[in-house]
Amino acid sequence: MSAKLRGYPVVLGALLILFGIAGFVPMLLTPGPEVHPLAIDTPHDQLFGLFPVSALDNVFHILLGAWGFVAARSRHRSVLYARATAGVFALLTLLGFVPFSDAFPLYGNDIWLHALMTLVAAYFGWVHRTPPA
Repeated sequence: MSAKLRGYPVVLGALLILFGIAGFVPMLLTPGPEVHPLAIDTPHDQLFGLFPVSALDNVFHILLGAWGFVAARSRHRSVLYARATAGVFALLTLLGFVPFSDAFPLYGNDIWLHALMTLVAAYFGWVHRTPPA
């Protein structure tokens, strides 16, 4: 199995878990803008002052990250994880342009971050190929 292909779910999984946990650390959060045009009800705390977060958002990242560690056990699961995360991140990118849910904030820097993650996941899901043995 290609080290790059196996590395994708491990690296993404670790980052998602790390940032999901960071979203619960008060010292890493700053108050969000008072009123954001795409926020439905209340302002959200901003992780590192950049990304809107909520408890549901943090738990989602941790679970998606844990799935990455499970997926890294085989090539087939790694490809499936990459394709699934490409779809998830593409959906989150699109939802960032419309008011979605106060419990799951998607606006601002989340939009470009999810778009970038969509491209990386799509590369590992459809473009990257394991060289023949």
